[in-house]
Amino acid sequence: METVTRSSAIERYDDEAPDGEELETATFALGCFWGPDSEFGSLEGVYRTRVGYAGGTKKDPTYTNLGDHTETVRVGYAPDEVSYEDLLRTIFDSHDHTRRVRKRQYQNAVFVSDEEQREAVRRHLGSMGVSPETVETRIEAVDRFYNAEEYHQKYNLRSRDAVAGAFERAGYTDEEIRDSPAAAKLNGYAGGHGAPDALLVDED
Repeated sequence: METVTRSSAIERYDDEAPDGEELETATFALGCFWGPDSEFGSLEGVYRTRVGYAGGTKKDPTYTNLGDHTETVRVGYAPDEVSYEDLLRTIFDSHDHTRRVRKRQYQNAVFVSDEEQREAVRRHLGSMGVSPETVETRIEAVDRFYNAEEYHQKYNLRSRDAVAGAFERAGYTDEEIRDSPAAAKLNGYAGGHGAPDALLVDED
Protein backbone atom coordinates (compact mmCIF):
# COMPACT_ATOMS: atom_id res chain seq x y z
CA MET A 1 0.00 0.00 0.00
CA GLU A 2 1.27 3.44 -0.89
CA THR A 3 -0.02 6.58 0.77
CA VAL A 4 -0.89 9.20 -1.82
CA THR A 5 -2.73 12.50 -1.93
CA ARG A 6 -5.63 13.52 -4.14
CA SER A 7 -5.59 16.96 -5.75
CA SER A 8 -9.27 17.42 -4.82
CA ALA A 9 -8.39 16.87 -1.15
CA ILE A 10 -5.69 19.53 -1.07
CA GLU A 11 -7.86 22.07 -2.86
CA ARG A 12 -10.70 21.45 -0.42
CA TYR A 13 -8.33 21.69 2.57
CA ASP A 14 -6.93 25.00 1.32
CA ASP A 15 -10.40 26.40 0.65
CA GLU A 16 -11.52 25.59 4.20
CA ALA A 17 -8.35 26.81 5.98
CA PRO A 18 -8.19 30.29 7.55
CA ASP A 19 -6.91 32.92 5.17
CA GLY A 20 -3.78 34.94 5.81
CA GLU A 21 -5.60 37.85 7.43
CA GLU A 22 -6.91 35.54 10.17
CA LEU A 23 -3.43 34.29 11.08
CA GLU A 24 -0.68 35.67 13.28
CA THR A 25 2.99 35.35 12.45
CA ALA A 26 5.96 33.93 14.35
CA THR A 27 9.55 33.74 13.12
CA PHE A 28 12.14 31.26 14.38
CA ALA A 29 15.50 29.74 13.50
CA LEU A 30 16.46 26.17 14.40
CA GLY A 31 19.42 25.14 12.28
CA CYS A 32 18.80 24.03 8.69
CA PHE A 33 15.35 25.40 7.87
CA TRP A 34 14.03 22.24 6.17
CA GLY A 35 13.49 20.51 9.55
CA PRO A 36 11.56 23.24 11.38
CA ASP A 37 9.54 23.98 8.24
CA SER A 38 8.33 20.39 8.39
CA GLU A 39 7.92 20.27 12.18
CA PHE A 40 5.93 23.48 12.53
CA GLY A 41 3.79 22.74 9.48
CA SER A 42 2.58 19.56 11.16
CA LEU A 43 1.34 21.33 14.30
CA GLU A 44 -2.38 21.78 14.87
CA GLY A 45 -3.27 25.43 14.41
CA VAL A 46 -0.36 26.18 12.07
CA TYR A 47 -1.61 26.77 8.53
CA ARG A 48 1.26 28.36 6.63
CA THR A 49 5.01 28.09 6.69
CA ARG A 50 7.77 29.48 4.53
CA VAL A 51 11.53 29.41 4.85
CA GLY A 52 13.92 32.28 4.38
CA TYR A 53 16.70 34.40 5.79
CA ALA A 54 16.67 36.89 8.66
CA GLY A 55 18.81 38.45 11.36
CA GLY A 56 21.54 39.93 9.19
CA THR A 57 22.41 43.15 7.42
CA LYS A 58 23.05 41.95 3.86
CA LYS A 59 20.42 43.14 1.38
CA ASP A 60 18.68 40.47 -0.70
CA PRO A 61 20.58 37.43 0.60
CA THR A 62 20.58 34.14 -1.29
CA TYR A 63 21.49 30.62 -0.23
CA THR A 64 24.88 30.92 -1.94
CA ASN A 65 25.44 34.52 -0.82
CA LEU A 66 23.90 34.59 2.64
CA GLY A 67 26.08 37.18 4.31
CA ASP A 68 25.36 37.41 8.05
CA HIS A 69 21.80 36.08 7.88
CA THR A 70 20.41 32.93 9.52
CA GLU A 71 18.21 30.22 7.98
CA THR A 72 14.73 30.92 9.33
CA VAL A 73 11.15 29.64 9.23
CA ARG A 74 8.11 31.92 9.32
CA VAL A 75 4.91 30.42 10.70
CA GLY A 76 1.32 31.55 10.14
CA TYR A 77 -0.87 30.28 12.99
CA ALA A 78 -4.43 30.63 14.26
CA PRO A 79 -4.14 32.00 17.82
CA ASP A 80 -7.48 30.47 18.86
CA GLU A 81 -6.04 27.02 18.04
CA VAL A 82 -2.40 27.32 19.07
CA SER A 83 -0.78 30.06 21.14
CA TYR A 84 2.52 31.83 20.65
CA GLU A 85 3.55 30.30 23.98
CA ASP A 86 2.83 26.83 22.55
CA LEU A 87 5.13 27.60 19.63
CA LEU A 88 7.83 28.80 22.04
CA ARG A 89 7.53 25.52 23.91
CA THR A 90 8.19 23.66 20.66
CA ILE A 91 11.20 25.88 19.95
CA PHE A 92 12.85 25.42 23.32
CA ASP A 93 12.10 21.70 23.41
CA SER A 94 13.87 21.37 20.05
CA HIS A 95 17.31 22.75 20.86
CA ASP A 96 19.86 23.28 23.63
CA HIS A 97 19.48 26.87 24.79
CA THR A 98 22.80 26.70 26.69
CA ARG A 99 24.86 26.29 23.52
CA ARG A 100 25.29 28.66 20.58
CA VAL A 101 26.00 27.10 17.20
CA ARG A 102 29.23 28.55 15.87
CA LYS A 103 28.09 29.11 12.29
CA ARG A 104 25.64 32.01 12.16
CA GLN A 105 23.73 30.43 9.26
CA TYR A 106 22.48 27.65 11.56
CA GLN A 107 22.13 29.42 14.91
CA ASN A 108 18.99 29.12 17.01
CA ALA A 109 16.93 32.29 17.32
CA VAL A 110 13.55 33.68 18.26
CA PHE A 111 12.80 36.74 16.14
CA VAL A 112 10.14 38.83 17.88
CA SER A 113 7.88 41.19 15.96
CA ASP A 114 6.57 43.29 18.84
CA GLU A 115 6.72 43.85 22.59
CA GLU A 116 3.95 41.32 23.19
CA GLN A 117 6.05 38.56 21.65
CA ARG A 118 9.17 39.75 23.47
CA GLU A 119 7.34 39.63 26.81
CA ALA A 120 6.01 36.16 26.00
CA VAL A 121 9.59 35.00 25.40
CA ARG A 122 10.68 36.50 28.71
CA ARG A 123 7.84 34.76 30.55
CA HIS A 124 8.59 31.44 28.91
CA LEU A 125 12.28 31.65 29.72
CA GLY A 126 11.38 32.65 33.26
CA SER A 127 9.35 29.46 33.59
CA MET A 128 12.55 27.63 32.58
CA GLY A 129 14.54 29.47 35.23
CA VAL A 130 16.59 31.53 32.76
CA SER A 131 16.45 34.98 31.17
CA PRO A 132 16.96 36.36 27.64
CA GLU A 133 20.29 37.77 28.81
CA THR A 134 21.70 34.39 29.83
CA VAL A 135 20.48 32.01 27.10
CA GLU A 136 22.61 31.29 24.06
CA THR A 137 19.51 31.33 21.86
CA ARG A 138 19.40 34.67 20.05
CA ILE A 139 16.37 36.77 21.02
CA GLU A 140 16.10 39.60 18.50
CA ALA A 141 13.63 41.89 16.80
CA VAL A 142 12.93 40.75 13.26
CA ASP A 143 13.98 43.55 10.95
CA ARG A 144 13.20 41.87 7.65
CA PHE A 145 12.47 38.37 6.41
CA TYR A 146 13.68 37.38 2.95
CA ASN A 147 12.04 34.41 1.25
CA ALA A 148 14.39 31.58 0.38
CA GLU A 149 14.54 30.20 -3.13
CA GLU A 150 11.54 28.15 -4.28
CA TYR A 151 13.46 24.85 -4.26
CA HIS A 152 13.89 25.27 -0.48
CA GLN A 153 10.17 25.85 0.13
CA LYS A 154 8.40 22.66 1.31
CA TYR A 155 11.59 20.72 0.63
CA ASN A 156 10.43 17.43 2.16
CA LEU A 157 7.17 17.50 0.22
CA ARG A 158 9.01 18.12 -3.06
CA SER A 159 11.14 15.03 -2.42
CA ARG A 160 8.07 12.75 -2.27
CA ASP A 161 6.59 12.31 -5.75
CA ALA A 162 3.46 10.57 -4.43
CA VAL A 163 2.67 13.66 -2.36
CA ALA A 164 4.02 16.46 -4.53
CA GLY A 165 2.26 15.11 -7.60
CA ALA A 166 -1.13 16.10 -6.22
CA PHE A 167 -0.14 19.77 -6.35
CA GLU A 168 1.11 19.40 -9.90
CA ARG A 169 -2.17 17.77 -10.93
CA ALA A 170 -4.10 20.61 -9.28
CA GLY A 171 -2.07 23.17 -11.24
CA TYR A 172 -0.43 24.83 -8.23
CA THR A 173 2.44 27.23 -8.92
CA ASP A 174 5.59 27.26 -6.78
CA GLU A 175 4.29 30.32 -4.95
CA GLU A 176 0.93 28.67 -4.31
CA ILE A 177 2.66 25.57 -2.92
CA ARG A 178 4.77 27.77 -0.64
CA ASP A 179 1.65 29.41 0.82
CA SER A 180 -0.69 26.40 0.79
CA PRO A 181 -1.97 25.15 4.18
CA ALA A 182 -2.27 21.65 2.69
CA ALA A 183 1.35 21.84 1.56
CA ALA A 184 2.43 22.85 5.06
CA LYS A 185 0.68 19.79 6.50
CA LEU A 186 1.90 17.38 3.84
CA ASN A 187 5.43 18.73 4.12
CA GLY A 188 5.19 17.78 7.79
CA TYR A 189 3.98 14.32 6.78
CA ALA A 190 6.82 13.94 4.29
CA GLY A 191 9.21 14.92 7.09
CA GLY A 192 7.87 12.16 9.34
CA HIS A 193 5.38 14.11 11.46
CA GLY A 194 2.00 12.87 10.23
CA ALA A 195 -0.82 14.68 8.41
CA PRO A 196 -4.61 15.10 8.64
CA ASP A 197 -6.49 11.99 7.49
CA ALA A 198 -8.47 14.10 5.03
CA LEU A 199 -5.31 14.68 2.99
CA LEU A 200 -4.16 11.07 2.70
CA VAL A 201 -5.57 8.20 0.66
CA ASP A 202 -4.28 4.61 0.63
CA GLU A 203 -4.14 2.88 -2.73
CA ASP A 204 -2.69 -0.40 -3.99
